Amino acid sequence: MESTFLELSAHNQHTEERGKCVKQIFNTLPPSPCVKRNMRINKYLAGCGFCSRRKAEELVLSGKVSVNGKVCTDLATIISQSDKVLCGGAPAKLETEKIYIMLNKPEGYITSLSDEKGRSTVMELLTGIDARVYPVGRLDYSTKGLLLLTNDGDFDYKLTHPKNEIDKVYTVVYDSPLSATEKQKLRDGLVLDGAKTAKAALGVEKKLKGSLRNVYSINVTIHEGRNRQVRRMFEAIGKKVLELTRIQIGGLKLGDLKTGQYTVLTQEEIGKI
Repeated sequence: MESTFLELSAHNQHTEERGKCVKQIFNTLPPSPCVKRNMRINKYLAGCGFCSRRKAEELVLSGKVSVNGKVCTDLATIISQSDKVLCGGAPAKLETEKIYIMLNKPEGYITSLSDEKGRSTVMELLTGIDARVYPVGRLDYSTKGLLLLTNDGDFDYKLTHPKNEIDKVYTVVYDSPLSATEKQKLRDGLVLDGAKTAKAALGVEKKLKGSLRNVYSINVTIHEGRNRQVRRMFEAIGKKVLELTRIQIGGLKLGDLKTGQYTVLTQEEIGKI
């Protein structure tokens, strides 16, 4: 019992220190990009609300971006005030007013601006939003819950960069109770694609009431963002995930925001991340 208490105390202290560090990171976010400031092409496209910096690099390398009438595939290209940039044929202009949206994503939606297979995307849920925004990170097709969208490339970069270790909390519903050994494996990390995941924090396991079969839930906190990470962690210990919901990023909680609904975040709410 004493050992468990010491472990929890150490984890809480580490989380608190990391939270202070993350808060400092977001308190030092630079002001909105200005059209008078030169910047690399990937940062420019992110500032226009087209996509994240990483996705912008893919668009540039695939020849979908032109500068002053010429296709640009050089990631080192610097964009100035006088340059005319097109992305996929659409004019790319910096968004001077930044917007931050929290969406309660339903199952059955793709976290993308568009889908070549014709599936519904989260963008279809943003009725009434005129600014060009894009998702920060992603939730897979079958996962629901808290998803952020923005047109602020710096915000996106700082939120998704692994070095910042921002916690994300998921509620996992699965098909049988976790043994002590299985819980410890989740806490210590599991090997996925040849690399071990970072340590995770677990909440209290609960058996769901009113269920006709044994169905359990637990909150899992991670700071990595590997593809389908939480699902794959549970699959690695022989559990079938029945439902997965992200309920928190940093200090920002989904709360009672209804499924399929969104809210525009205030500066105070952004500061919680």
